[in-house]
Amino acid sequence: MNYLAHAWLAGDAAADRVGGLAGDFVKGPLPGDLPPDLAAGVALHRAIDVWAEQHPAFRASRARVSAERRRYAGILVDLFYDHFLARHWSRFHSSPLTLFTAQLYAEAAARAAALPASFAVVLPRMQRHDWLAAYVETEHVGAALDGMSLRRARQPNPLAGAIAELHAAYDDFEADCLAFLPDALQFVVSRRRGS
Repeated sequence: MNYLAHAWLAGDAAADRVGGLAGDFVKGPLPGDLPPDLAAGVALHRAIDVWAEQHPAFRASRARVSAERRRYAGILVDLFYDHFLARHWSRFHSSPLTLFTAQLYAEAAARAAALPASFAVVLPRMQRHDWLAAYVETEHVGAALDGMSLRRARQPNPLAGAIAELHAAYDDFEADCLAFLPDALQFVVSRRRGS
């Protein structure tokens, strides 16, 4: 999952949501430079990522990605799943998506000084353009992938135009995601009970 799914799965605690949102920007052992509550949110993000890699629906989605882009299948599936979560948001959360994302951005901004500088640079753009709610539209997912092809991954890479992968098997990716999300939520609930 990408930003939206991690924030949703993190639950009601603001520190867990912010840690989930910023998790990909935090490198190395925890807590590192993070306050313990944010480190716990990042730890949850990491645990979800490890668990997701073994889930049958997530693995099926990765296998749907063409051989040309298979090396980047995890990135693609993460973004595709955020699209489907946004599209079906009312199934999974009682607040409207834009209200949830506005609250999340505000919570992250309030803790920005404690988060990695690389995240602090991204957060204002994320908030200004409401990236997370924008994932409801496939063109925004495509734009995110095109942008990543220029900034995030090694050059050259096949991320530009990778939205074609979603369009090629849209219904299958959607079914995978809708099977995955309730199990992911159950994983988080079970993990909390065990901790």
